[in-house]
Amino acid sequence: MDTTGLFVDSAKKFYDETRADENSGSRSWEHCYKAFGEARALSEPDFDHLSLHLAFYLASWGMYRASSFLVKKDYRVHIPAVKEILKADYDPLYGTDCAVYKEKPARRLLGKIYGELGSYYKGVRDSVRPGVASPVSETLITKILMGTLGCAPAYDRYFCAGLKTDKRFSRVFGIESISQLTDFYLGNIEEFETLRESFSRRGVKYPQMKLIDMGFWQIGFDLENPKKENTS
Repeated sequence: MDTTGLFVDSAKKFYDETRADENSGSRSWEHCYKAFGEARALSEPDFDHLSLHLAFYLASWGMYRASSFLVKKDYRVHIPAVKEILKADYDPLYGTDCAVYKEKPARRLLGKIYGELGSYYKGVRDSVRPGVASPVSETLITKILMGTLGCAPAYDRYFCAGLKTDKRFSRVFGIESISQLTDFYLGNIEEFETLRESFSRRGVKYPQMKLIDMGFWQIGFDLENPKKENTS
């Protein structure tokens, strides 16, 4: 299978279906990512407003299903997470290029924010469902990272199904998987950068990890839903 060709076609399909509807749920990522980027430059960001953006983005992407602990809380539950994400320490991660993950500082920073968010949301879950020993799902934490920093793809069902088509890629979030995806992007950087730039002409600059997220998500979606359109 030509993973690169399939990936490019799939990313284009995802983007075209998003642009076809000006109120597409997929655009919730654009609104959230842009709001967090603008907030990083403010001395007094509106945490309430950003929490609402984050909550709606997560809802658009399936994280407020009836089975989710988040449905037991209002949108303001995200305020502590928003404050953590906006710390200046994490500025290097916002919209970062894949190549930074070749260096230890960026890998440590990604691990740190993942750990902080995982710890916070576990506390939230414990307040709703005490006694659950497992960590909060990597799907939730990586979707938050994608929506607010654009520094990692969201490891949800369809993204992981897309990765499964190529044995080079781990389907478990971590430095190993991020490094594999980084190598994939850098190995096709001219073609991928041309594609990414074409997506970034409407006011939101798509980060490299967003392109990775889109391409593999669409591959996975199409494999599991061969007759359906992307309506997420």
